[in-house]
Amino acid sequence: MTTPYPADRAYPADGAYPADAAYPADAAYPADRATSGDRADEVAETSVGELIGNISNDLSQLFRQEVELAKAELKQEASKAGKAAGLLGGAGFAAYLAVVLLSFAVVFALSNVMDPAWAALIVAVIWAIIGAVLYMNGRKKLQTVDPVPRRTVDTIKEDAQWLKNPTG
Repeated sequence: MTTPYPADRAYPADGAYPADAAYPADAAYPADRATSGDRADEVAETSVGELIGNISNDLSQLFRQEVELAKAELKQEASKAGKAAGLLGGAGFAAYLAVVLLSFAVVFALSNVMDPAWAALIVAVIWAIIGAVLYMNGRKKLQTVDPVPRRTVDTIKEDAQWLKNPTG
């Protein structure tokens, strides 16, 4: 079993802490005091090559994280577009069935007062006009889908700015 405690500190195995042995909240553990000087020595002994290697590794990790963010954003946008397309497809099929049945009803109603061919032509022209209006509205709505991962672009710009001026 793993514990959430650092390995360099001694803790009771059963998790029981005697009240009189507890450290005050602001006191540092002996292990903390011992490693603070060691860390300063490590930093002082680090070579320029190691620093450049660390920067290279950090930049590689940053790039991978940016790619993951872009993937997540694109997946989210594609999911939204797919759901919208599915709903539009279902609505289109239902509307198609309604249009066909209503068209027959209107043609039969108009054929009582005029020739059935003229009645069918009038109904077809009305539905063509309605279809054109729906097409234009649907195209306008589809243009609002944003395929560019805006947050990723913003963070990449911030990263580039930071690389140019890392101190401020």
